[in-house]
Amino acid sequence: MSSVTIDGILIKWLGNSGFMIKGDGMVLYIDPVNISGEVPEEDMADLLLITHEHFGHCDPDSIRKVRKSDCTTLIPNNMGLQFRGDARRVIEGDSLTGDLNIKGVDIEVIPAYDSCDGACYSGSGVGYFFIFGGLKIYHPGHTCTVPEWNFMAPDVAILPIGGPHGMDEAQSTIAVASLSPRIVIPIVHDFGEIDGTVPDSFVDMAKEKSPSTQVIIL
Repeated sequence: MSSVTIDGILIKWLGNSGFMIKGDGMVLYIDPVNISGEVPEEDMADLLLITHEHFGHCDPDSIRKVRKSDCTTLIPNNMGLQFRGDARRVIEGDSLTGDLNIKGVDIEVIPAYDSCDGACYSGSGVGYFFIFGGLKIYHPGHTCTVPEWNFMAPDVAILPIGGPHGMDEAQSTIAVASLSPRIVIPIVHDFGEIDGTVPDSFVDMAKEKSPSTQVIIL
C-alpha cells in the first residue's frame, strides 16, 4: 500500500481502515489489516488503536503480528474480543491527555455514529483524535456524520468515503468543511463492489469546501 511522510511522520495505508504511523521513535497502528508474513521489529506497534469490532477494522491475525510484548492497545468498551497484555477499554469522551497520555501520545476518544440516514445514534465503535510527533491526526473509525467535528482542528483527517454503512463522499466533504484540516486522506474500504479508487468528484468537492486543504490519495 502507499504511504506519505508529513512533518517527518510516516503514514502508511494498510487497506480498509488500517494505518501504520511511524516517527518520533514510536510506531502506532490503527485497525491493522492485511498484514502478511513477519513484521520487522522496527515496524511493530508500541501503541495500537482499534475503532470497531467489524471486519475491516479488527483483524485478529494482523493484530497479533504487529503487537510488541509491551504494546498498549486501546479498544472500544463493548468489544467482545479479549486481549492479553496491556489492553485498555475506552468509551467516547475519554481524554487520555496530559498526565494520562499513552506513551507520550495525547489521545481523545471521539464518538462514532451508526446511522447515515436521518437521525444519528451512538455506534458500537469509536474514533480517535491524537497528537503524534506534534502532528494532530483524526481517524473517525466506522461512523457517519459526527457533530463533534466542530470542536476539532486536525492537521490530518483520514476520512472513509465509500459508504453505504459509513460515510460516503458527500458526508466526508461535510467533515472536510467542519474540520478544515491541512491534509485529508480519503480511503475507500476494499469490500466487494468497491474497487479502492478515490473518485475525482471527491477531490473536487473537498477543495470546494475547504480550498486550503490538500487532498492526498494513498
